[in-house]
Amino acid sequence: MTESPTEHFEHAEHAEHAAHSGSPFISLVAMTIAVLAVAAAALGSLETIEAGAANSSKNDAVLFQNKATDQWNFYQAKSVKKNLYEIAAAGNPARKEDFDREAKRYDEETKDITKEAKEQEKKSEESLREAEHHEHRHHILTLAVTFLHVSIAIATISIITKGQKWPWVTALVLAAAGAVTAARAYL
Repeated sequence: MTESPTEHFEHAEHAEHAAHSGSPFISLVAMTIAVLAVAAAALGSLETIEAGAANSSKNDAVLFQNKATDQWNFYQAKSVKKNLYEIAAAGNPARKEDFDREAKRYDEETKDITKEAKEQEKKSEESLREAEHHEHRHHILTLAVTFLHVSIAIATISIITKGQKWPWVTALVLAAAGAVTAARAYL
């Protein structure tokens, strides 16, 4: 979610101005807005961290898959050489033993290459699963931050209406929904 880096400070500043109105309830609403702004900023940071981790894990998955592809290409080259030596052994009985030895060497090398390629593919799949996990958290945190932003806006209605309590209570309910949603991201 893109927002001004100073947006949360603006909410706190408006709340501070309202706190000087002299009404204890308006002061309570102003403090609530300030706390909600801090919570929204903190959850916004967590949301950004999860998005970055998802991107990083996706990049890792691509790198591991590229390494696996390199290994499979190497495997293909070794297999072609092995097959050429097998053909040469069949076509030249005088050097069959030498050609068979080379074919066997390339066959052994392809086994190690296959193992490495499969390990790189496994790492790629693990990184993709990790990316999905971080994306899931990011989406949940986006919803939580939205709840907090809406709760701040609704709490402000209490100040504008000079002390009506229903907007403040509604804001607290939305803030609680945001907190529960944020906690759900890590459960």
